[in-house]
Amino acid sequence: MKKQALVIGLGEFGMSVARALASRDVEVLAIDRNTHRVRLAASFTAEALTFDATDETSLARAAPAKRDLSVCTIGQESKEASIICTALLRQMGAPRVIARANDELHARILSLVGAHEVVNPEREFGEQFATRLVYENVVGELPLGHDLVITQLQVPAAFVGRCLKELDLPRKHGITVVAMFEEAHRPSVALPRPDKPLREGELMLVVSKPGAVARMLERL
Repeated sequence: MKKQALVIGLGEFGMSVARALASRDVEVLAIDRNTHRVRLAASFTAEALTFDATDETSLARAAPAKRDLSVCTIGQESKEASIICTALLRQMGAPRVIARANDELHARILSLVGAHEVVNPEREFGEQFATRLVYENVVGELPLGHDLVITQLQVPAAFVGRCLKELDLPRKHGITVVAMFEEAHRPSVALPRPDKPLREGELMLVVSKPGAVARMLERL
């Protein structure tokens, strides 16, 4: 059975979320007050409706309690609307509510009214992009909750010719290599081999605490 998601707010971020969920075979109901945005979303979602999600009667018709996931991405357009919508979703029994925040105060209020998770996409992207700018070896990062980060990075020059067993990254840096693949064949992922010398141009997929990879690169 397909998972069902409710995406409220079809700005650039909300539209991206709706499109990404739909591409992963999630049945998406997209909602926005803007008719043009709703028409765009209707081309790739299961259903798209035009109404104000702060209206309790209208939102109730979307049956949040029956959806696996509800995402309120209103954030940038109206903090008040995002707070009201998040509170209504929880009151209506939505099992998992993720809300978008613009700043720390907004995030705290969203948590207080019941959001299970609060995201700030601009801040998160800025932090990830800054890491890529400062550390050339880092190709990309993906947070795993608040405590772990998956990082894709090119094998540092100091590691070339050495094996993972010798480098002992978990003990020395708190970093665990979970996959290796050659840059020319990125879709072909292989499990890391502890005794195989690392080569220039290879990519490492590692899991660590936030900041661990940056600290390791600074020490090399």
